[in-house]
Amino acid sequence: MNDDGVRERAGSLPREPGVYQFREGETTLYVGKAVDLRDRVRSYADPRSARIRRMVDRADGIEVAVTDTETQALLLEANLIKRHQPRYNVRLKDDKSYPMVQVTVHDAPRIEITRDPDGKAHGAPSASSADRSSANRSSGPTVFGPYTNKGQVEIVVKALRETYGVRGCSDHKYAGRDRPCLDYEMGLCTAPCTGEIDLESYGEDVAAVERFLEGETGILADPLHREMEAAAQEQNFERAANLRDRLETVEAFHGEGGEAVQSVGDERAVDVLGVAIEGEDATVARLRAEDGKLIERDRHMLEAPGSAGVDADGDSDGVPGVLAAFLVQYYAERDLPDALLLPERHGDGEVAAWLEAEGVAVRVPGAGREAKLVELALKNARRNVGRHDECGMLADALELEAAGQIEGFDVSHAQGKSAVGSDVTFVDGSAETADYRRKKLTDQNDDYDNMRALVEWRARRAVEGRDDRPDPDLILIDGGEGQLEAARDALSEVGWDVPAVALAKAEERVITPDREFSWPSDAPHLHLLQRVRDEAHRFAVQYHQTVRDEVKTVLDDVHGVGPETRKRLLGRFGSVENVREASLEDLQSVEGIGAKTAETIKSRL
Repeated sequence: MNDDGVRERAGSLPREPGVYQFREGETTLYVGKAVDLRDRVRSYADPRSARIRRMVDRADGIEVAVTDTETQALLLEANLIKRHQPRYNVRLKDDKSYPMVQVTVHDAPRIEITRDPDGKAHGAPSASSADRSSANRSSGPTVFGPYTNKGQVEIVVKALRETYGVRGCSDHKYAGRDRPCLDYEMGLCTAPCTGEIDLESYGEDVAAVERFLEGETGILADPLHREMEAAAQEQNFERAANLRDRLETVEAFHGEGGEAVQSVGDERAVDVLGVAIEGEDATVARLRAEDGKLIERDRHMLEAPGSAGVDADGDSDGVPGVLAAFLVQYYAERDLPDALLLPERHGDGEVAAWLEAEGVAVRVPGAGREAKLVELALKNARRNVGRHDECGMLADALELEAAGQIEGFDVSHAQGKSAVGSDVTFVDGSAETADYRRKKLTDQNDDYDNMRALVEWRARRAVEGRDDRPDPDLILIDGGEGQLEAARDALSEVGWDVPAVALAKAEERVITPDREFSWPSDAPHLHLLQRVRDEAHRFAVQYHQTVRDEVKTVLDDVHGVGPETRKRLLGRFGSVENVREASLEDLQSVEGIGAKTAETIKSRL
């Protein structure tokens, strides 16, 4: 795209805040934010760095999205960077996108919180009233946001559902019902699925919800206020206090960009950041101090193309550019600290305004204890710079878009008895134990059928909207080609489109539907898969032992073997069959088993 083309495109743009994308065909090369779209895009006709000049030369088009506020432009920019991973942006590799609120296009629309809206308008800013017309609704859902405070969004959406009864259920749960579900009984839905409310009246309630999300706070605040006063008059003070808190959240929802919060006063939580850059890789080390004590240390990898120059926005790259990108992308759904200590100024006016609106104090200390904390963060960052990103390496090796969220599956049983399955979750290379799941399976001595049943169970829960976890980027099966084929049969039958691979223990071969990999034993991405596989195995065996110990065994009939002794025997040998094969000496090695009891066990079994 030549300079005249940039100027011509800029001349047609509004002087409003928003986000712009330089595109090459279907590929997004660069995403930027602007207080004034026309002036910002025009500046690219005379870029200030060779990197941006190369980007402009490659681009064949510029797309823009107008936002209501500068803060929304800031957040939308972060969402689009996360989604498109543009070559010329500083990108945080392990971040999540911002939550949005989506109202779907059904005859009886549902409301939901999502990070991946339906249709092509991903990350769209708040829709206009025209977007809500039935003619336009058919083209895609109405999407509001983005927001940074997921907890605040959840409170508001629940309040909207309690007030207006808009459904939040999946299409599968909605279709074919002959009586209302529990949401109706709890007052969260008016049950259009069974005709408890006609679609015209339901549509009016949906319109009211959208009016609130567009900024008409009274649509929700007024009913909550009336309900709070009624509860107080009835001396239901606990209910009144709950409604008061909810009302405060609702009234704050449409602050600056919908995200402003009150400053908490004293600086209880402080985040300290250090940055190190090597080539096009950067590391940000974060230290978290609470009540004067250091409680957390973590590091984050970023891709930082052109880190030594100055871009066309006038923002310096290098450490300031990395800091500006990290601050917005990292705190997508995390609570901001009371204060941020930085090694140098980030130099981004929009980021500064956002942090100020959020009540965050930002300092670059020159001496004293705070300066020592910054130096400690810098040492942590320098020690980590250039470290391999195992999730990114795995995604590249398997040709996946991402591998940040992995679920590992394994089955465990004893000769077909007490069969169970495990489903563990890893996020950005670390175990997410809150998302572990386990399931009892039908007793059968068939590893393939057991794996098929386990994966089918997970897939159906996902497709039917009964699993509150996001879909993983990758499924890892503990086993070989047979187990993988069984898992893929289940995925195909249910229609859950998630890539799956297997990791065979014998030679640590990674098996995909198309080929096998024998990666070096020191490969970081292989180590990641091994950790997931081993944890799935451990969790399955642990659950199997629990289930097995609950089942009556032949040991219960052995004189001198009580419940505790039986548990120790099974814990030591794994199964009744292994107890049967154990020697007298091995049996006596178990606490509570003497020579006489050992002989009784051998004789009885």
